Amino acid sequence: MNKTKIVFIGAGSLCFGLSMFRDVFTSAGLRGSTLALVDIDGEALDRAYGVACGMNEAAGAGLTVEKTTDRRQALPGAGFVVNAICIERAELWKLDFAIPKAHGVRHTLGENGGPGALFFGLRTIPMILDIVRDMEELCPGAFFLNFSNPESRIILALGRYSKIRAVGLCHGISMAQNAAAKIMGRDSQSISVTGAGLNHFQWLTSIKDAVTGEDLYPVLAECDRAYDPSYQPLTRKMFRAFGLFPTCSDDHMGEYLSFGYEAGEEGYDFERDAANRAKRLEEMESRIKENRFADWLEPSGERAVDVITGVLNDKRQVIPSGVVYNNGAISNLPDDAAVEVSVMADAAGITPLHMGELLPACARVLSQQVMVQQMAVDAAVSGSKEMALQALLLDPTVNSTDAAVRLLDDLWEINRPYIRNCL
Repeated sequence: MNKTKIVFIGAGSLCFGLSMFRDVFTSAGLRGSTLALVDIDGEALDRAYGVACGMNEAAGAGLTVEKTTDRRQALPGAGFVVNAICIERAELWKLDFAIPKAHGVRHTLGENGGPGALFFGLRTIPMILDIVRDMEELCPGAFFLNFSNPESRIILALGRYSKIRAVGLCHGISMAQNAAAKIMGRDSQSISVTGAGLNHFQWLTSIKDAVTGEDLYPVLAECDRAYDPSYQPLTRKMFRAFGLFPTCSDDHMGEYLSFGYEAGEEGYDFERDAANRAKRLEEMESRIKENRFADWLEPSGERAVDVITGVLNDKRQVIPSGVVYNNGAISNLPDDAAVEVSVMADAAGITPLHMGELLPACARVLSQQVMVQQMAVDAAVSGSKEMALQALLLDPTVNSTDAAVRLLDDLWEINRPYIRNCL
């Protein structure tokens, strides 16, 4: 097996950090490689380093584990850079949702669509471009694997403004697979799905029996008519209207639609998230103290390590969903879009599989959001408030010019420390 250096930026993440460790230290294809942990929060970095070293030892994985608060120290020699960073995640996300709502904008999560996604991108894209410019200098042949949101806007910016090879990774298609299987009364592993579209808004282009290959769309349509109407109602309305089942949940897909608020307007459950984070933190610290990691050594279900080992060892891994620069992968969406499609990871790199055309109506729903994302990326890389207003006025969730101006003024001031021209 070949060896590589993986630089994990944002390694202190209590969510993606542990998922990444589970996959790295259970992968036979990475034995002898180097895992360099990077985080500007020294306390979180030390905790992540303790967990990584403990899991490495418990698994007998034989990796070299390093840590630093300076990514430029870690990047030389990297073959892969995994990114899971976020600026003041909970604090700013709450405002991304609450301020537009206070001005009368009815939306769902405020993360990947709507005004919240605009400001998430305005503060995050400049930071991501700083990372990839360091990569262009220090490890120009490395791959950039992104977990940070807003995924589509980040990958679109990288496709336009960097030569670094990049892919965004998300488990949204698995969520849709689980939903479709639930409606049909089947185990999710008994079906296979293929999807194409945007991050958090793919259309399942096929739903099949995993063993026989039988087309299960007729079965899903029949079961849908009798299933509990309170389960994923917006997703199922879109299925009936457009003929394909969308990913990945009512609230995520609802971010992109003028009527998405029908999925609920409560926003993300920050109280539950904080409780879960506190619980994970307590458990991590307990395990470090007791050196107890063996029962954590099982794959997480995320696909970053599959991509890495596919490229590194030419394993020809088909990854069900990767967020990539379109360039014809979906032929009836603009080339200048970030789409989510199946990708091949092998010695040639990360190659989007050609998905052909989506059903025209499905493509047209997505095309409106593509234009919003293009304008939002223009605003983020130029640091332009004028373009940010234009992006808001293109967005189907924004129902008032006055509201757009007011929420822009409020959120611009809050995010001003992070917004800048980075062309």
